[in-house]
Amino acid sequence: MVKKILIIDDEVNFGKLVKKNLELSGNLKVEVAVNGNEGIRLASRLKPHLILLDILMPDMDGFQVLDKLKKNVNTALIPVILLSAKGDNATRIQASSKDVELFITKPIGSSELKDKIIKILKSI
Repeated sequence: MVKKILIIDDEVNFGKLVKKNLELSGNLKVEVAVNGNEGIRLASRLKPHLILLDILMPDMDGFQVLDKLKKNVNTALIPVILLSAKGDNATRIQASSKDVELFITKPIGSSELKDKIIKILKSI
Protein backbone atom coordinates (compact mmCIF):
# COMPACT_ATOMS: atom_id res chain seq x y z
CA MET A 1 0.00 0.00 0.00
CA VAL A 2 1.33 3.41 -0.97
CA LYS A 3 1.52 5.86 1.93
CA LYS A 4 0.97 9.57 1.28
CA ILE A 5 3.17 12.17 2.94
CA LEU A 6 2.72 15.93 2.84
CA ILE A 7 5.68 18.23 3.41
CA ILE A 8 4.81 21.79 4.43
CA ASP A 9 8.02 23.80 4.26
CA ASP A 10 8.92 27.13 2.67
CA GLU A 11 12.43 25.88 1.84
CA VAL A 12 11.69 24.65 -1.68
CA ASN A 13 15.00 22.80 -2.10
CA PHE A 14 14.54 20.96 1.20
CA GLY A 15 11.05 19.84 0.16
CA LYS A 16 12.27 18.64 -3.25
CA LEU A 17 15.20 16.75 -1.74
CA VAL A 18 13.09 15.00 0.89
CA LYS A 19 10.39 14.18 -1.69
CA LYS A 20 12.95 12.63 -4.02
CA ASN A 21 14.61 10.58 -1.27
CA LEU A 22 11.33 9.30 0.15
CA GLU A 23 9.82 8.40 -3.20
CA LEU A 24 12.88 6.32 -4.11
CA SER A 25 11.63 3.68 -1.66
CA GLY A 26 8.77 2.99 -4.07
CA ASN A 27 5.95 2.85 -1.56
CA LEU A 28 5.69 6.54 -0.61
CA LYS A 29 3.93 9.32 -2.51
CA VAL A 30 5.03 12.79 -1.43
CA GLU A 31 3.42 16.17 -2.04
CA VAL A 32 5.03 19.48 -1.10
CA ALA A 33 3.38 22.74 -0.01
CA VAL A 34 5.56 25.85 0.26
CA ASN A 35 3.44 27.75 2.78
CA GLY A 36 0.97 27.16 5.58
CA ASN A 37 -2.22 28.04 3.71
CA GLU A 38 -1.35 25.76 0.79
CA GLY A 39 -0.40 23.02 3.25
CA ILE A 40 -3.73 23.22 5.08
CA ARG A 41 -5.64 23.04 1.77
CA LEU A 42 -3.58 20.08 0.52
CA ALA A 43 -3.84 18.22 3.82
CA SER A 44 -7.61 18.52 3.78
CA ARG A 45 -7.84 17.39 0.15
CA LEU A 46 -5.18 14.65 0.13
CA LYS A 47 -5.63 13.31 3.68
CA PRO A 48 -1.99 12.14 3.88
CA HIS A 49 -0.83 9.43 6.26
CA LEU A 50 1.81 11.78 7.70
CA ILE A 51 2.70 15.48 7.58
CA LEU A 52 6.22 16.94 7.87
CA LEU A 53 5.71 20.50 9.06
CA ASP A 54 8.34 23.22 9.26
CA ILE A 55 7.95 25.66 12.15
CA LEU A 56 9.64 28.72 10.64
CA MET A 57 7.60 29.92 7.68
CA PRO A 58 6.76 33.47 6.56
CA ASP A 59 2.97 33.51 6.13
CA MET A 60 1.97 31.40 9.11
CA ASP A 61 4.33 29.54 11.40
CA GLY A 62 4.16 25.79 11.85
CA PHE A 63 2.48 26.04 15.25
CA GLN A 64 -0.36 28.07 13.72
CA VAL A 65 -0.67 25.56 10.86
CA LEU A 66 -0.67 22.69 13.35
CA ASP A 67 -3.46 24.30 15.39
CA LYS A 68 -5.59 24.68 12.26
CA LEU A 69 -4.90 21.10 11.17
CA LYS A 70 -5.85 19.73 14.59
CA LYS A 71 -9.10 21.76 14.67
CA ASN A 72 -10.19 20.44 11.25
CA VAL A 73 -12.13 17.17 11.43
CA ASN A 74 -10.57 16.05 8.11
CA THR A 75 -6.97 16.48 9.31
CA ALA A 76 -7.10 16.27 13.11
CA LEU A 77 -5.88 12.67 13.34
CA ILE A 78 -3.04 12.90 10.81
CA PRO A 79 0.31 12.35 12.56
CA VAL A 80 2.64 15.34 12.34
CA ILE A 81 6.43 15.61 12.58
CA LEU A 82 7.57 19.13 13.38
CA LEU A 83 10.83 20.28 11.78
CA SER A 84 12.81 23.36 12.68
CA ALA A 85 16.22 24.92 12.31
CA LYS A 86 15.53 26.37 15.77
CA GLY A 87 16.50 23.83 18.39
CA ASP A 88 16.46 26.13 21.40
CA ASN A 89 14.72 25.15 24.65
CA ALA A 90 11.76 27.48 24.13
CA THR A 91 10.99 25.91 20.74
CA ARG A 92 11.44 22.38 22.12
CA ILE A 93 9.12 23.11 25.04
CA GLN A 94 6.49 24.62 22.74
CA ALA A 95 6.76 21.63 20.38
CA SER A 96 6.48 19.13 23.24
CA SER A 97 3.23 20.76 24.36
CA LYS A 98 1.63 20.06 20.96
CA ASP A 99 -0.02 16.92 19.62
CA VAL A 100 2.87 15.78 17.41
CA GLU A 101 4.63 12.50 16.82
CA LEU A 102 8.12 13.94 16.82
CA PHE A 103 10.16 17.15 16.86
CA ILE A 104 13.27 17.14 14.68
CA THR A 105 15.89 19.86 14.35
CA LYS A 106 17.36 20.63 10.95
CA PRO A 107 19.67 19.78 9.43
CA ILE A 108 18.95 16.05 9.48
CA GLY A 109 20.39 13.41 7.19
CA SER A 110 17.96 12.12 4.59
CA SER A 111 18.39 8.47 5.60
CA GLU A 112 17.84 9.30 9.29
CA LEU A 113 14.71 11.28 8.45
CA LYS A 114 13.44 8.48 6.22
CA ASP A 115 14.01 5.92 9.00
CA LYS A 116 12.02 8.03 11.47
CA ILE A 117 9.18 8.48 8.97
CA ILE A 118 9.02 4.75 8.16
CA LYS A 119 8.95 3.91 11.89
CA ILE A 120 6.00 6.24 12.46
CA LEU A 121 4.14 5.00 9.38
CA LYS A 122 4.52 1.40 10.59
CA SER A 123 3.02 2.32 13.95
CA ILE A 124 -0.17 3.85 12.53
